[in-house]
Amino acid sequence: MIGLERLKTWFLIAVLVICGPTSFASCASNEDNATEQSNITTIADKVWAFSQGHPDGFAIDIRTMTVPTEGIAVSYAATQNSHSRDQLDKVVSHALQHDGCVGGWYNSADGLYYFDSTKLFPENDLKGAIQFGKENGQYSVFVLSTNTDIPLDGKVAEILDRGTILFGTTGDYRPLSFCQPDGTYWGFGIDIANEIARRLGVNIEFKKTSWPTLTADVLAEPQLFDLAIGGITITDTRRETMLMSEGYLANGKTILCRASEADRYKSLADIDQPEVRVMVNPGGLNEKFANENLTHANIIVHQKNEEIPTLIAEGAADVMITEITEAPYYVQTDTRLAAPLLNAPFTHGEIGVLMQKGQEDLLQMVNNVIRQMKSDGSLRKLHEKYGLVYAYE
Repeated sequence: MIGLERLKTWFLIAVLVICGPTSFASCASNEDNATEQSNITTIADKVWAFSQGHPDGFAIDIRTMTVPTEGIAVSYAATQNSHSRDQLDKVVSHALQHDGCVGGWYNSADGLYYFDSTKLFPENDLKGAIQFGKENGQYSVFVLSTNTDIPLDGKVAEILDRGTILFGTTGDYRPLSFCQPDGTYWGFGIDIANEIARRLGVNIEFKKTSWPTLTADVLAEPQLFDLAIGGITITDTRRETMLMSEGYLANGKTILCRASEADRYKSLADIDQPEVRVMVNPGGLNEKFANENLTHANIIVHQKNEEIPTLIAEGAADVMITEITEAPYYVQTDTRLAAPLLNAPFTHGEIGVLMQKGQEDLLQMVNNVIRQMKSDGSLRKLHEKYGLVYAYE
């Protein structure tokens, strides 16, 4: 019998005689290439099948065929404008050599499915994602957790390039926005602003505005700040000329009065009397509410909102028109004051973030932060910190 080792040697000699040494290497290489191409085609078939059920867009990790739920997806320029099944192999091949992720969507205008090799960035690296998008000739990046498109030439990109987000705030509305003598700000709205800045990964700067000039300051050109925050009620009137976020705090009109006279005021009619002195700050919704609903009372306009509670306690006026978000703070910090109608507000609404029209990408980002804070419990904790009623079950 021929020994096994001798048989192997004869086989190798025969191959070398027939194919030659170079051709033998090519045979092995061709076999590897065929296997690799078969693997690419198999994956591409799976991605194509998956895309048919997700025409609105998707991102998929082709190494595990799982769908990532977090991250910022940015397409590579190398696979730009790849569409249909016959071009999908090229996209899959690129993805396997890079980040292992493919994104796709159906274009109803031309009836084609488009695919891209995609890079995923952490959601706290929006700046890096936008920079990569610019380098690869993209128009936007996509935040997976919130299904949000962020244009590369929009307001958010401008803020990221600047490295600082500018918030306008009145600084006279405890406990939502208050400016200390040293220029530092604190309050519920200030904490929301800091959270927005943190999740964008930028610094924060506060700019002083006032209730009488709020609208003009928001609409000013050039812009004085990117957005305004701190006790700003969402109204249809404001939405006609500006953008307002979703609400992050329930609100409603109520009163502050001296604790010794709390039993005197049980309704709006009790306040709307000629002998009742009602004090309001100018230019905001408190003054508007008083003028529209208190036609008999003596309305006094005082310039500084933060001074009014003390003036009520000292007898300079009888009633302050305020909000259910502001009244509890003064009742807790000054025993001379009471809010007898706190649980029966005259109006019901919400407080949100205000900004110019044309900043829809920033609005979307702010709304995403508010939604995330509601879902992860951080907004509830903020309500508890300031002793405010949480209304987002």
